[in-house]
Amino acid sequence: MTIMKATCLVLPARLRQCVIALAIALAAPLVAHAQQSAVDRFIANYQARVTATQNEQPHWVTPLVTVTPRLEQEFRTDFVHQYNPAGKDVWNYGNGKGLELIPERHTEIIVNLPPFFDRSNGEADGFGDISFLAKERLFSRNEEHGNAIVTVFLAGSIPTGKNANGSCCAVVTPTLAVGKGFGQLALTSTAGGTLPVSNVKGLGRTIVWNNTFQYRAAKTGVARLFWPELEFNSTFYKGGANDGKVATFATPGMIIGRIPLTHKPDGTPGRLGLTFGAGQQIAVTHFHTFNHATVITARLPF
Repeated sequence: MTIMKATCLVLPARLRQCVIALAIALAAPLVAHAQQSAVDRFIANYQARVTATQNEQPHWVTPLVTVTPRLEQEFRTDFVHQYNPAGKDVWNYGNGKGLELIPERHTEIIVNLPPFFDRSNGEADGFGDISFLAKERLFSRNEEHGNAIVTVFLAGSIPTGKNANGSCCAVVTPTLAVGKGFGQLALTSTAGGTLPVSNVKGLGRTIVWNNTFQYRAAKTGVARLFWPELEFNSTFYKGGANDGKVATFATPGMIIGRIPLTHKPDGTPGRLGLTFGAGQQIAVTHFHTFNHATVITARLPF
């Protein structure tokens, strides 16, 4: 043993460095594999929990405009083309949609990217406000045990918009959302209020009430992917420039999904899917801040 130690001590410095480098090179794949295995286990456990959570609630598709009371995990982007009161068209790229995650059994967190407004009326183009939304599911029953859900939301926006394409002030929006299914028919209703953090007199407050009627075309086959719907989106203005006015839109549309993009070894659909759809918001009240808004949505549930 003493001879071996002495031999190691007399090795040239460059040779010792080579031996150390070789040992690190041989150990690195083992460390990387262990780290990758830990990441794989975390993702597998996370996704399994998300699946179990979603299996406790109805499996309706998310409406075109109304925020669903269901907990969803997806990346979503919308495109909206509408006409302002002067008859000029405006494109909204993104429509304030983004990443939706389910970090806990009853909770969903949404981080929305700021929309980009492309205007043709001489006003400046630019990005709108960034926004966030948190959901807390209070009650849920899947299709076999009552087909219903109750959830509360808390949304907030930060005035990051440029060139008057956003609000002047931060806004908080608490909302109550409920849903009930009757066979292939699903009814969803949400009611909330926008509460400006400052400049309440100038901005005023609004009460937003949305009601959605969806019908799943079939339980099996390709038709199971088709969800025709009709939404009624109403805004009641309290204070501000539009005090006392009401704007209501009827929004017929069609959602198609979820189309599975992956499959498990046993042939059942994986979590990754594709959902898309389109519809149009049509003003049904004399007062409205825009009209004939074509809404196109694309989502990647995972």
